[in-house]
Order: sequence, then C-alpha cells, then structure tokens
Amino acid sequence: MEQVRGASVVIVGGGVTGLSAGWWLARDGVDVLVIEKGMIGWEASGRNGGGCSHHHSPLFMEEQRLWPQMDALLGYPTEFAPSRIRLASSEHQMGLYARALRNAERQGFRSEILDPKQIRELVPLAGDTMIGGFFYHFGGHANPHRTLQGYAWALQDHGGRVMQHCAVTGFRMAGGKVTGVETDRGVIACDQLVIAAGPQTGRLSAMLGHEVPMASARAEMIVTEPLPLMPYGGVDGNGLYGRQTLRGNLAYGGGPHEWLDVLDNSAPAKPATPLMGHIGRRLAELLPRASHARIIRSWAGVIENTPDGRPVIDRLTSPDNVVVATLSSVGFGLSPASGHAIRDLVVDGACSFADISSFKLARFAELEPNWRELQGWQALAAQEALAA
Repeated sequence: MEQVRGASVVIVGGGVTGLSAGWWLARDGVDVLVIEKGMIGWEASGRNGGGCSHHHSPLFMEEQRLWPQMDALLGYPTEFAPSRIRLASSEHQMGLYARALRNAERQGFRSEILDPKQIRELVPLAGDTMIGGFFYHFGGHANPHRTLQGYAWALQDHGGRVMQHCAVTGFRMAGGKVTGVETDRGVIACDQLVIAAGPQTGRLSAMLGHEVPMASARAEMIVTEPLPLMPYGGVDGNGLYGRQTLRGNLAYGGGPHEWLDVLDNSAPAKPATPLMGHIGRRLAELLPRASHARIIRSWAGVIENTPDGRPVIDRLTSPDNVVVATLSSVGFGLSPASGHAIRDLVVDGACSFADISSFKLARFAELEPNWRELQGWQALAAQEALAA
C-alpha cells in the first residue's frame, strides 16, 4: 500500500458538509485532510436543488448571515441569489407554506403574501393556475456544483488536503481515542476524526460503537432545456424544490423518495424513469407555461435521513476525539453553518453561535429496532406512492 501522510484532523466524507468543515478548519490553520471514497460531491451534494432556506433549523441565523458572503469568503463563485418564492394552488398549500412566513418572522425576517397578479409578474412561467404565494425575503439558492468546488479549492488554498477514491475500511484505537483511519490506500494517522460521510455515516459510526440511525434514499433532479429568465429564479411549490439556472434551465426535484434497502458502494445512484416522469408532471403543474420544455437530462444522488428528519452534529464521549455529522438530506443549504459548527466542536468542544443540543445522537437511545418499517421507509414505498 502507498504511504499516506496523516493529519491533525481527518474528515471522512467529501460532500458539502465535510468540505465546509475542512475549509473552516483549514482557514484557522488546522492541518486537515478530507478523504472521499469516490469523487467529491458525487452523491447528493452535487445533485440537489441548491436551496438555502432552512428557517426551522437552529443553524438558520448563521446560514442566512453567511450565504451572502460566501463568494468573498471562499474566493470562488457560488452563484448565490437571495430571496425565495413559494407558490400555492390551494388554500391548504397557502396555510402550509405560511408556516415558513411565521417562523422566519419570529427570527426577524420579512415575507410578503403574493396575489395572482403579482405572481404573474414575478414568475411569468406560472401562468394563471396559482391562487397565491409567498415572497420570502430570506434564503435563496446557489449552484451546488460551483459551491462544492469552491469549498474544495478554498480548503486547499488554506493548506488543507483532499484525497479522492479512498475508501475507509476501519479505524485504529489507542488509549480510548481514534489514532488512525484504515483505508484501501493505507492507514492515515489522526489526532481527531470527523465522520461526515452521508449515507455511509451510520455504517462507519457503528464501527466505533455509536451507530447513527439512517435510511438511504435516491434523490432525483430533472433539468429542462433553457427558457427565458424569470425575475426570480428560486421558485418552489407543488412539493418541488429547485431553481432556474443562469442559463435558463429549470432544475427541480422532490419526492416521493425511492428508499434503498442496500446501498451499493461501487456506483453512484442512477435516475429512475418513473420518478423522473412524476417530477416532470408536477413541474408542469407548478409552471404550466414551461410545460412544453423538454427534459434534457436528469441526476440522481443518494441522501441519508435520520428517523426524525433532523441533523446529527455531535461530539462523541467515547472515543472523545470523534465528531459525527449528518444533515439528514438538507446539507447543501446549511453547509456554511454546519461546517462552522463542526469546526467549533473539533477545536473548542462546543458550538459558539447556536444551541445545537437538539442535534445530539443520544436522542435515539430508545429507538425501535424496526423504525424503518414503522416509518414506511422501505424500497417499495416510492413505487406504491407513484401507483396511487
């Protein structure tokens, strides 16, 4: 095997969470190495809607503070655009989407209720089918591919390292701490370890006696041919999330999830035609004046979901030099803030800017062994939903 130089902090996982954490550590002068079993961002980090609006999270305030600065902080473009519009085709949806308005308002962020005339002006592709909507003066969207690459480049600019095609096979212990990461390219020594490996986080944390419970699912996005640019590119609704790119393409996704019983480590997830058609139909309902647009490509990535849908960001008590992190399928938008939180846990032992006690792994101590079945998170769930 090749000789691999160790690092003060080794991060397992080259998605946005691991890369952001690595960037935060490297910019503080910490010797950090990010290792990834495939290519960085090969799963959900590079295959998502690019939304940056998580008003329900304790990390929300830091997320909103950081996103407008990310181009300057990283030194590379993220294509971040502020604000978000959500459209409703029924009174039920209006009531549902108003929760974001009220929650953000409590945290000092402003929103507006839109009538059909305003919707036609702001979202020309929506036509006349929407009864109302909301203009959120917070959040926004960014380009996942550019942002991911920006994290990696900025990390390396500060002296950090990224090693791709390096699969973890185990860990070495001494004195109650992890002292090395065993990989198919050799043993990598470390003083501290961060496991932010997306769907692999549960398997890897179980090797240390602290399994993060999660279920894996295929997340799919479709991309249309370019269309005339709308005044605002970040438009949600009808159970979809996504954005209009700077070239005019509509890039959208949204369930139902195709739950995976067994995660194949050898290849990335492939799009599934039934899901692609389902997303395309709902996009035509959301933006009927784009219903003629051809779908020119689709992506699929594997996402991880905890039983309650909330992240885990926690420093273990034993081994006490390990931080585990999973953002439970909302990692992209929260990545500037989650990386900051992980940096704080590694360096200071506690998050300096938010109360993340609700992210502790201990909340799952009494979890039922068959929780996946109780949740209905099984491989056939998506097929049944599509047939309904």
